[in-house]
Amino acid sequence: MDTHRILVVDDEEVIRDVLQIGLSHRGFQVLTCQDSEEALQKVGSFKPHAAVIDVMMPGEDGFQLSRKLRQDPHLFILLLTARDAVSDRILGLEGGADDYVIKPFDFDELVARLRAGLRRVHPDQNHDLKFGPLKMDDASHKVFLNDEPVNLTAKEYELLRYLLLNPGIVLSKIQILQHVWGYDYPGDDNLVEVHISSLREKLQDRAKKLIQTVRGFGYRLGS
Repeated sequence: MDTHRILVVDDEEVIRDVLQIGLSHRGFQVLTCQDSEEALQKVGSFKPHAAVIDVMMPGEDGFQLSRKLRQDPHLFILLLTARDAVSDRILGLEGGADDYVIKPFDFDELVARLRAGLRRVHPDQNHDLKFGPLKMDDASHKVFLNDEPVNLTAKEYELLRYLLLNPGIVLSKIQILQHVWGYDYPGDDNLVEVHISSLREKLQDRAKKLIQTVRGFGYRLGS
């Protein structure tokens, strides 16, 4: 299932890596660039739904890049800036940006602002995730089984979302650990088994027909 594509432009490698891993973990497709020149070269082929752009970059800064990318009216532009002056924020918004986040930023706030902006700019892409009797409203973080609400923990929700984004595809325990708990999570694959078991219980899938075990490989969402 297609997900929103996010272009990240920042000259700091650490910030690029944090956003690459974190946004991928949340289900986004991410392309990172180190400066405006690289971003302008790749934006045409990547066709992002949103761009997260650092203001302070060598060469063309984030303000200049935003003005050029603003030619696409359907692109949501979020600026990252360490400059908290009102005049700088006004300059960014008037120059084509839709929103901004002050560095150092809270990652959950950045994701929330991205998703809110994407809902405004791409209302036609706010589809529910569906598979068989399951429906997930990703905007409200609600899950339904045969139209009845299912109460999930945050990790159970992220695990089910990852399965719904990859229906019929076998996902290894390592892949699940990386995408649901993070790439540097030190735990073992028993954690995945425990959460799969809990998820099956809440989805009334004791026969393991919905979340199937592929012995020696992992799990898949099947019919």
